[in-house]
Amino acid sequence: MRRRGPSERATLADVARLAGVSPATASKVLNGRSDVGAKTRDLVLGAMAEIGYKPTAVRHQHPRERTLVTVLDIVESRYAGTVLQGILLAATSAQAELLLRLPPDEPISTNRTAARAWMEEQKASGVVGIIALAVAVPDPMLLAAENLEVPVVTIDPIDTSESRLVSIGSTNWAGGRSATEHVIKLGHRRIAWVGGPLGSAPSLERFHGYQAALDSAGITPDRAMIRHEAFSVEAGLRHGHDLLALDERPTAIIAGNDEIAVGVLAAAKALHITVPSELSVTGFDDTPQTEWTTPRLTSVRQPLVGMGRMAVETVLRMADGVQPASRHLQLATTLSVRDSTGPVPSS
Repeated sequence: MRRRGPSERATLADVARLAGVSPATASKVLNGRSDVGAKTRDLVLGAMAEIGYKPTAVRHQHPRERTLVTVLDIVESRYAGTVLQGILLAATSAQAELLLRLPPDEPISTNRTAARAWMEEQKASGVVGIIALAVAVPDPMLLAAENLEVPVVTIDPIDTSESRLVSIGSTNWAGGRSATEHVIKLGHRRIAWVGGPLGSAPSLERFHGYQAALDSAGITPDRAMIRHEAFSVEAGLRHGHDLLALDERPTAIIAGNDEIAVGVLAAAKALHITVPSELSVTGFDDTPQTEWTTPRLTSVRQPLVGMGRMAVETVLRMADGVQPASRHLQLATTLSVRDSTGPVPSS
């Protein structure tokens, strides 16, 4: 590398070239990131010292000042709390501050000028990335983020058709199928579905998995035993009462999430229907509450903490200019079998 004149200032690109690393890696070292090897870190720090590199921005001197915003509107749910645990763990590890926000109201979410102003405010306060947890990202917000180069990562997005968004989820279809196949193997044929809203992509994918399992087993689904509403205990309780009051009631109910399943269990208890000897129930998410129900709930496990961690790691890499290999990342689901499912009752 040629010698610099007295008026020339070393740049981060010069540091990267001298150390033999990419500018993104040199930036990670400068910002105190933990995902850089000790040898690489020493090379970069040595190159900085050799050419007298001095950061030009004050924020580079304070690696803890990177800020992430998580936008969500379901703070009270066990699902959200478990995902947030993963987000917080990863943000702490990366020395990033974490802020929680409710989804912006109109006109911010629908007006381009207002959306850009909101995004500019976030960026001016040091926000380097946004994580949307199970909420929609309206087009004005997405456009503002793109124009201002603020990366956005969604977890369990409401709509998975938006190709511009980077999303993180689980294999919802496979999870819905595995729960349904589990009760089919136990001999059940009258199998009901109580799921979340049809406008939710994860809910719809789980329902399609349920349908696929019935179809493979040669079982024709009874429309009277298929319900879609909200991911809530109240919805599970209401539809559980309705389904268990049918003349030919189901012997198994597949719930779209654990909260719905808790409502179904409450309905069964109120109607003096014993689980699992008279009714089998499965949930989805495998939140901590599955161990607290009576009986303990069989549930499809989503790696919720892992999804939160991956969201943070992905959005920070994007902030460093590194795009993910895939824009739609899915983590595998597994079925956690507990006490709420059993053989079909004898007629």
